Amino acid sequence: MTELEIKDLHAQTESASILNGVNMTICSGEVHALMGPNGSGKSTLSHVLMGRPGYTVTRGEILLDGEDLVGRETWERAQRGLFLALQYPVEIEGVSASMILEASRLSQSGDSEERLQNARKEAEHLGIPVEHLSKGVNLDMSGGEKKRLETFQLASLKPSIAILDELDSGLDVDGLRIVSKRVEKLTKDEGLGVLVITHYSRLLEELKPDKVHVFVDGKIVTSGDSALADELEKDGYEKWIPSTETSVSLGGLV
Repeated sequence: MTELEIKDLHAQTESASILNGVNMTICSGEVHALMGPNGSGKSTLSHVLMGRPGYTVTRGEILLDGEDLVGRETWERAQRGLFLALQYPVEIEGVSASMILEASRLSQSGDSEERLQNARKEAEHLGIPVEHLSKGVNLDMSGGEKKRLETFQLASLKPSIAILDELDSGLDVDGLRIVSKRVEKLTKDEGLGVLVITHYSRLLEELKPDKVHVFVDGKIVTSGDSALADELEKDGYEKWIPSTETSVSLGGLV
């Protein structure tokens, strides 16, 4: 069993502190949903977990099966089993999805023709034209096509823990159902652990969360089961956002 443990994680940019003590543990086969208002630091958390440059961890640990990943390069974290599906997937001219698979650890075992056949089956299952596997990653693709290709890479590379940053963005209803069902199947069949960042409970109708966390001001302020996601979509985050009315009133009296 794989375990990703985030302990008292603090991180900042050159100009601001963004993560303010994040605590979370994700195990194999679990789905954790992270929901919160814009600007609360959700995407920053995903970037810090994968070691994106531009962020400095000032306190805390990111433990993958007991090994602290803080200070590790992004490729090292990926090699150890972390995967990030970006909110805004980048286009990479000259590098294809097929090339990524060949360069991965999958190239170290099995027959190349068999891997290619499996990749084509996976692409067909996700509604990805086979020619998209040989063109530049995400090149000249729609938002929904990019998210399908991200899911294809996830299913093919077989990481231990996946961080999905707004996987539902850009997908139509049918695409959302196909993608979320595929990720759900990976959690059941392959023991994939998932941290999914989303604003909408519709993604979680297929990708069943074991826990839902509310993220405000760079930290988790409350957690619950799937019913919490429905509550958030109905009522929003107001009850967890500190009111400034008192401070404004006191400021006027001074």
